[in-house]
Amino acid sequence: MGQLVFGLDIGTRSIVGTVGYKEDNRFVVVAQRVREHETRAMLDGQIHDIGKVSETIRQVKEELEEAIGRKLTDVCIAAAGRVLRTVNSHVEYPFGSDKEIVSEDIYALTSSAVEKAYEEFLKQQTEEDMKFYCVGYSVVRFYLNGYPMGNLEGHKARTIGVDLIATFLPEDVVDGLYRAVELAGLEVANMTLEPIAAIQVAIPERFRMLNIALIDVGAGTSDISITNDGCIIAYGMIPIAGDALTEVIARHCLVDFATAEKIKRQAGEAEEITYEDIMLLPQKIKSKEVLSVTAPVVEDMARQVADKIKELNGGKSVSAVFVVGGGGKLPGYTEAVARDLDIVPERVALRGEEVMQQIVFEEDTAKDSLLVTPIGICLNFYEQNNNFIFVSFNDRKVKIYDNNRLTVADAAMQAGFPNDGLFPGRGKALQFTVNGKQRIVRGEVGEAAVITVNGQPADIATPIHENDIIRVEHSTAGKRAEVQLSELADKEEKLFLQVNGSKVELPRLILVNEAFTTPDYSVAEGDMVEILNYYPLQKLLQYMDLAADGMSNIYVNHELADGDTKVYENFTVEITEANLKSESDIREDTADNENKIATIVVLVNRQPVKLSGKDSYIYVDVFDQIDFDRSMRKGKSIITKLNGRPAQYMEPIHDGDAIEIYWQEN
Repeated sequence: MGQLVFGLDIGTRSIVGTVGYKEDNRFVVVAQRVREHETRAMLDGQIHDIGKVSETIRQVKEELEEAIGRKLTDVCIAAAGRVLRTVNSHVEYPFGSDKEIVSEDIYALTSSAVEKAYEEFLKQQTEEDMKFYCVGYSVVRFYLNGYPMGNLEGHKARTIGVDLIATFLPEDVVDGLYRAVELAGLEVANMTLEPIAAIQVAIPERFRMLNIALIDVGAGTSDISITNDGCIIAYGMIPIAGDALTEVIARHCLVDFATAEKIKRQAGEAEEITYEDIMLLPQKIKSKEVLSVTAPVVEDMARQVADKIKELNGGKSVSAVFVVGGGGKLPGYTEAVARDLDIVPERVALRGEEVMQQIVFEEDTAKDSLLVTPIGICLNFYEQNNNFIFVSFNDRKVKIYDNNRLTVADAAMQAGFPNDGLFPGRGKALQFTVNGKQRIVRGEVGEAAVITVNGQPADIATPIHENDIIRVEHSTAGKRAEVQLSELADKEEKLFLQVNGSKVELPRLILVNEAFTTPDYSVAEGDMVEILNYYPLQKLLQYMDLAADGMSNIYVNHELADGDTKVYENFTVEITEANLKSESDIREDTADNENKIATIVVLVNRQPVKLSGKDSYIYVDVFDQIDFDRSMRKGKSIITKLNGRPAQYMEPIHDGDAIEIYWQEN
């Protein structure tokens, strides 16, 4: 005999306890007991009277203990679909270039999708004071460069994506179930959702490639699951089931709820039913009359279920419907569902013995559709072993649904830690244009979150367990993007010209926002950079430290030129010796020209600097007189100011100007 598993189906009308074990591919039910609530302690799948529900659980437990001859301490339970909330989420994660996918990428992807689902859930939530737990998620499918993919790890991709269903339960529902079980002397070993438990038995894996709906019709709720392409693609619920018929019968026959429930059950077994009304008068009613009274409710239930199935299935019907649960036995129910889904009646069927071929009962028990969910609760123990656990997250106690795959990322999400606080962020990108084309330089990648689990270094994919102590320091964004003009110009080819028969190599001239700028300028957001493929003749002469008395004897490609003439690659420039002078020649000129030579004094970083030897001066001339090496980078960029404002290297300066030159710190 294998390990015994104890499962409780805590339903609106009754509690079903099942004890069994797995043997090869079979599940052997050792004992099963059912007890109805003596009062309406539960409504629509939710516990209203914890004490009374706990007492019924205790009675079922004791009966099972007597049957199997041993104590029961741990139990598997399921939460009703009545309170289940689901959110579908799709997220894509671009890399920019091909990258091999590793497990951390998949964790980041699914975590982002779950967080997106949680954010969407909070937007939809109207109960502001009600706290919900994310009790897990089901991946529907992954995407690799936009195409469906079963497993992403190891592939190379530019973009990965995921579709998933995240499920949420209210805190009071979870706590109510746990409290009722604890008061009965039991501990929760595993918790699942009733739609998942039912599908565990009713729709085997080999059928899930088909588009099938499963309806678990209980007393208070009708839970719905949809399968397709090998997985569960949606969960849903409508808050109407068998109790709705009981209430109609109670009003029609003027009886209490318990008596109406008996009339409902006998209606399918006897032609005439005898009962006593609330006036203590004996009464009789034909089964046909009962069915006539309940028929409108059955039709309404079927219509609501069919509408919900279509909604969950993308607006269309399914190929077939499996029905389980006691409410599914209502006369005319399956036919009405088929009619509303517009499928043949044979494809909507009650499933009991048909889906329980691998279930063996040691006791003389009929394989009934009522038992599908209770057995599914037990089987789910082997699949997931889910429960709630507590961990410490940044000194805060956090309760998490344990799906047996919990990681630091799950704890962070439940604690409300922002997803972008786990992953390193890039600094702000820099956008500008170069010769009219858009350029984007990405910022640097920051530091990932610093994570420890029980004092040991960890990451977001590190598994976590009960009572773990998790600490997470927020990740950082990297430095914003920076680029200097010299980095752009270095990528451009030099210009080669012929000047007076000699080959001359020139760097490219650069305009920023239509103004000439030096190579050490740091590009700003939105700058319009233009790298010229020519030199204005005047700029060419300045670069070569040449001056001319007049332009009459300067030729470009053998044609007379002026200062604005554009000199392109491989052009020839001829300057006559009579007009050609170097700056040193000018300084040694005759006394006739001394009246054109000016001497000025400017303040550079609050220190007087004397400039002489020219008839006029530009900002860059200051560097010849001060100790400032532009080739030795000592900061982010060079800051140049003239009389308190930003300055350009080529602009004129005058006597008494105040100049500031310094490296901007990183």
